[in-house]
Amino acid sequence: MANTKSAQKAVRQSERHRLHNKYYAKTTRNAIRDLRNTTDKKAAEESAPKVYAMIDKLAKIGVIHKNKASNLKSGLAVYINKLS
Repeated sequence: MANTKSAQKAVRQSERHRLHNKYYAKTTRNAIRDLRNTTDKKAAEESAPKVYAMIDKLAKIGVIHKNKASNLKSGLAVYINKLS
């Protein structure tokens, strides 16, 4: 257990940050899943910018790596382009 006040505060902060990051990561994963389950190209194209923004935000705040964000966005773009 943490012995100093600053260490105890760091534990509290890291727990808050962990829950915050977990929420945004899960929300983004659900949005990506919903986009990949879409079979309508028009609907996929409309929701893509929102999902891209969510992915970019995760990379910006450090929840995922910027290269992973790029790979996710690229994969989604490929999926959307293959829809007819």
